[in-house]
Amino acid sequence: MSKRSSVASSPARYLFSALLMLALGGCQTTSLEDVTGALGGKSETAGKADPKPDMDALRERYRAKPGDPEVALEYGKALRGTGQRAQAVAVMEQAVLNHPNNKALLAGYGRALADSGNFQQAFDVFGRAHSPEDPDWRILSAQGAALDQLGRNEEAQQYYASALKIVPEEPQVLSNLGLSYMLQNNLQRAEQVLGRAHQRNQNDARIRANLALVLGLQGREAEAEILVKADLPPDQAAAKVTALRQLLAKKQQRADK
Repeated sequence: MSKRSSVASSPARYLFSALLMLALGGCQTTSLEDVTGALGGKSETAGKADPKPDMDALRERYRAKPGDPEVALEYGKALRGTGQRAQAVAVMEQAVLNHPNNKALLAGYGRALADSGNFQQAFDVFGRAHSPEDPDWRILSAQGAALDQLGRNEEAQQYYASALKIVPEEPQVLSNLGLSYMLQNNLQRAEQVLGRAHQRNQNDARIRANLALVLGLQGREAEAEILVKADLPPDQAAAKVTALRQLLAKKQQRADK
């Protein structure tokens, strides 16, 4: 089997998991959004540690007002952020049942489903979170990310294109699009798109990780290592370089089979 066909046939789930390790240094409570930035909301704080929510206080607020959509949304987000994915799905599902037309809740429910690996259901729920008459670029990008996880890369790219019509050159969407091309093993095009994303947001660790992987897959490991080490303390830089090398070694092993 050729190197090209081997890389192209690698499951999307494997590559996204590997990118989580590379972008976030092995954090145990990561999500699809952490890599792709699919729904936005983290671009300003990418690479910074989010403060831990006061789960006890949030839990009590939710128990006191389970029907309050804002409380449910905040509690569901906190559950996702602490790795309690099944609980997040349950909370958001109940909230959507109580408020079936609340777009913010639908988007949060879609996120929770995607975190839990229910990508087809997430895609369907995201579709309910907006309408063609009032499109939301974040939702379109999230739908694309879900489709990429399902291996439907060409369809995903159509959603990214629609999102970019609303927000041209938005780095989060460009990052998703570049990752989609990478999943297809279209590495040159992936590098071009991810380079544009990196130029527009050089502080986003997720974008840097995606671009570094594309460079590494093309044999440009020195460039990739410089990229992943940018602005990091020595210990974190060393950990991310090790993660990159391990990922590239695994990809090469697959190519050699």
